[in-house]
Amino acid sequence: MSWADILFVLAGGLAGGFINGLAGTGTALFAIGFFLVALEPVSAVAVVSLMSVLTGVQGLWEVREALGQNVPRLARFVLPALAGVPVGILLLSHIDAATLKLVIAALLILYGGFFSFRKNLPRFERRTPVLDLSVGLLGGILGGMAALSGALVVIWCSMRPWPKAETRAVLQPFNVSVLSATSAMLWWGGAYSAATLTAFSIALPASLLAAQSGLFVFRRISDNTFRRLLIGLSLLLGLGTLVNALT
Repeated sequence: MSWADILFVLAGGLAGGFINGLAGTGTALFAIGFFLVALEPVSAVAVVSLMSVLTGVQGLWEVREALGQNVPRLARFVLPALAGVPVGILLLSHIDAATLKLVIAALLILYGGFFSFRKNLPRFERRTPVLDLSVGLLGGILGGMAALSGALVVIWCSMRPWPKAETRAVLQPFNVSVLSATSAMLWWGGAYSAATLTAFSIALPASLLAAQSGLFVFRRISDNTFRRLLIGLSLLLGLGTLVNALT
């Protein structure tokens, strides 16, 4: 690995770690572009998946109280998602993943673009256990089919007027759970070669350090600002997915 490759891996670790610390999601969106310059696509995905899991532990600790208070809510998202990942992998051979990415990208861009520039944010206040289960399941299926596990969950959580800690107590463990399953499958498939592990060992310390900076900002922003951040991330995720699908 050249010095230029090392610098790109470090940059990816810093960018992905910061957004992981700040929002608890969006790590791949900010890191993968840097990693793809230095690594093969499979290695880049393997590094960002495992990096997201280990860096996300800091975010889980940050919202540990909210996690303990909302275990049933979290289970409604995570358990169906884990069941949905293998379903998505099975469906992958029957559905055009590129077309699916275009549809999801359009949804993210419409939602994120519409609410990013509005004064009033969406407010969906009543309890919706069945919808929570459905969003979790679809998130897992989309993760298995097109690596878009967080797309619907980010939209759904940004619509709920929960305190930022409660919102993060869904997003962070959801992402950690799904990406842990992804990392395990990639490991089983032989994606973690010596070169991949070398890149990971370079990216992880930078990611852990940058996540602390993101957490520092997270502690100081308001609940409303955090919701706007998630809506902005929806727009960015949609644009990134669109570019990926078209190229």
